[in-house]
Amino acid sequence: MPSSNEGGEGNPPMKDIPVDWEALEDAFENNAPEVHSYLHLATGEVLRVVDGIADPEMHARIAADTTYMRIDPVSSREQYRWMERFIPMVDEPDLRQRLTEAIDGKGAFRRFKDVLMSFGPDRERWFAFRSERLRVFMEAWLAAHALRPVAREVFPSSEDKPAPETTPISQDQLSGRRGGTAESLRQQLRELIESLGARDLEKVTAFAEFVKARRAARSAARGSSPAAAPETPESPEPDSSESDDEPTPSSRKRPAVL
Repeated sequence: MPSSNEGGEGNPPMKDIPVDWEALEDAFENNAPEVHSYLHLATGEVLRVVDGIADPEMHARIAADTTYMRIDPVSSREQYRWMERFIPMVDEPDLRQRLTEAIDGKGAFRRFKDVLMSFGPDRERWFAFRSERLRVFMEAWLAAHALRPVAREVFPSSEDKPAPETTPISQDQLSGRRGGTAESLRQQLRELIESLGARDLEKVTAFAEFVKARRAARSAARGSSPAAAPETPESPEPDSSESDDEPTPSSRKRPAVL
């Protein structure tokens, strides 16, 4: 992987890396204590290691490998602030009130998401709002580690893709899964759908729309300039002590951050 020789006096040279933005965004937003994410410095691939699922020896191998860098996710506290800042931007008073109530206390993230599930336009605005802030954190983190994101190469087929100097560990290998093509996964989904009733199908459809809107918002955020984000992020320190299942301070109970 080529690296740039640019760099100020005393600063390391910038290294070009073909970042998988969607996978990196997933890693930055997931701060569950049992989840550990690593960026491969040559391929730009992101590996997710889940305690209790991944082979501990494989995890130790990844952690000790200098071609992988541990990803520091955005803390729950910072992501909670994003919800606080988004709510005043909602036009509908009733929805604003419901979201304000949703983020008060334990399970705030899940309740906030559940409320937005029924409000398509506001849900998409939230995805775009959150993706913009995640992009700011990701770019700051990459710059802090002297990594410069470049476009990923697209190859017509796997045969055309050049072999890396060292074979990176795949996510399927890490989790013990057999890889599947998109078509085989669609077929598996069709078979599952055939066994579901109307109520469950409604839930599956709502979740599929949720995922589709989230992907669209991510694509839009990647196409916009992160410099346009309204605030400068704090240093994205991991905060594994907080998760969606633990109490989250509301804006009324937590003192203002100066």
